[in-house]
Parts: sequence; structure tokens; C-alpha cells
Amino acid sequence: MTDLALAIVHHLIVFGIAAVLAAELALMRPAAMSSQTVRLLGRFDAAYGLLALAILAVGFIRVWYGAKGPDFYLHNHAFWGKIAAFAVVGLISIKPTIRIAAWKKRLKADAAFMPALDEVGTLRRLLLIEIHVFALIPIFAAMMARGVGYGVG
Repeated sequence: MTDLALAIVHHLIVFGIAAVLAAELALMRPAAMSSQTVRLLGRFDAAYGLLALAILAVGFIRVWYGAKGPDFYLHNHAFWGKIAAFAVVGLISIKPTIRIAAWKKRLKADAAFMPALDEVGTLRRLLLIEIHVFALIPIFAAMMARGVGYGVG
């Protein structure tokens, strides 16, 4: 039952991350940027960070205490592909997180502040790349679930 609960929580967090990324993409539009949008982006980005930490914690627990055990995961190339995709998503997310935090800070100091449209466009492109790489994670998960990559090499 513990393994089932871990799997359910793991999947719900992944769907939460996908929802937050979609919300950030929807908000990150040069034509629709406002002070309220900057504040919302800050909230969504904070939620994204918390969900990312949660998925790491639950994933770690699943690897070490789940039904399949660490041998299944640690010797599975699809698992490492999934981890690599997650790491790339995390690295791509650094710049948007830093910029959103800077925007929020500027907005607190100057209520009339608006991010430069070209910067918003650049961050939107990064979010699109992040979402595309994120899509690899469930692909690798489906491969793992079917034993693809286990014991290869």
C-alpha cells in the first residue's frame, strides 16, 4: 500500500508541475504583462519550486523504499534519462526564476514597473523549451514501467 500511495503522490506532483508550467506560459505574454501578472508569475514560480522539491523527496523515497527497490531504478537507463531531463528542466528554469524575482522586487519599489517586452519574449521561449524537455519525463517513466532500459549495458 505504501508503494501505491507513493506512486499516487508522485504522479499528482508531476501533474501539478505541468499545470504550473502551463500557467506560467499562459501568463508570460508580452501583450498581457501587468503588475498583477508579475505577482501571479511570482506565486506560480514559488509553487513550481516547492513542487520540484516535493517531487525530488517523493522520488527519492520511491527509489529507496518503493516496491521495486533501488536496484531497479539505479540500473535502468530510462530512469537516468528521466533524471537527466528533470535536471535540464531545472537548469532551464533558473533564468526565468531569477528574472521573475527581480521583476517582483522592482515592482515593489516602483508600482509602474513593467518588464521589457523583449525580455518577456525571451523568457516565454525558455518556458516553451522547458515544457518540451519536461515532456520527456513521462516518456522515460513509461519506458521504465515496461522495463525498457533495465540491465542494459
